Amino acid sequence: MTEASLAGSDAERLTVFDVLRLRAPNPGPLTLSGTNTWVIGRDPAWVVDPGPAIGEHLDALLAAIERRGGLGGIALTHDHLDHVGALATLRERHPAPLAAARGAADIELRDGVRVGPLEALRTPGHSRDHFAFLAGTVCFTGDAVLGEGSVFVAPDPGALAAYLTGLRRLLERDLDVLCPGHGPPVWSARERISQYIEHRLERERRLLAALAEGRRTDAELLDAAWSEVPESLRRAAAVTLGAHLGKLAEEGCLPTDFPLPESSAAKRSGLQP
Repeated sequence: MTEASLAGSDAERLTVFDVLRLRAPNPGPLTLSGTNTWVIGRDPAWVVDPGPAIGEHLDALLAAIERRGGLGGIALTHDHLDHVGALATLRERHPAPLAAARGAADIELRDGVRVGPLEALRTPGHSRDHFAFLAGTVCFTGDAVLGEGSVFVAPDPGALAAYLTGLRRLLERDLDVLCPGHGPPVWSARERISQYIEHRLERERRLLAALAEGRRTDAELLDAAWSEVPESLRRAAAVTLGAHLGKLAEEGCLPTDFPLPESSAAKRSGLQP
């Protein structure tokens, strides 16, 4: 897969920043049109998220690295399999340093750490180890912000509040383009990040209204606050429901009669031991 095989206008605009997008052939309800791998710079290049272990995708990535004068390093936004499946094979061919928040990393990511051309910015929520990377006015957002649709937020303690904090920190940056883990590049960066923040706050408003109406089960809450979500994404919505309930619990905003023992979403949010 080459630059020319993607949307011409996006590919051409990315060349201004010396960035190449390679999209893996793994489309699905959660991966959308496929998982993106990003190649930045040259002599040597850096890779953000090698992508899944699919031969066609790995071949395209290796070819791009060769064209760009070798591999200087690899940075992971997070360690979900569709983003890291090709990592081992890539490092066998190009034993470059790995920057990641957990696992066997050569460079352990921390907020503000610089690796190659990239600055790491902590953006947990989708996963505990999630980071975005900034290269000047380009931001590689992983699964914090997508090129289309929305992301699910993991029901870890404090996850949703931390996710919103990360998005607000991205808003403080002067960004020309978002390069997401799925979907096309986003050229209206501030607008998209603001939409993501408002989307989560609107979900919270709808969830609070449903709770005030006396809805208590997962199904009732999903029907009220995630009514437009298709059946194929309802399971992911249930995960994010858990994250929202966790945030409301942390803020003391859940009704006193909320049935914590019976609610699977409450258990997912860390409210149950």
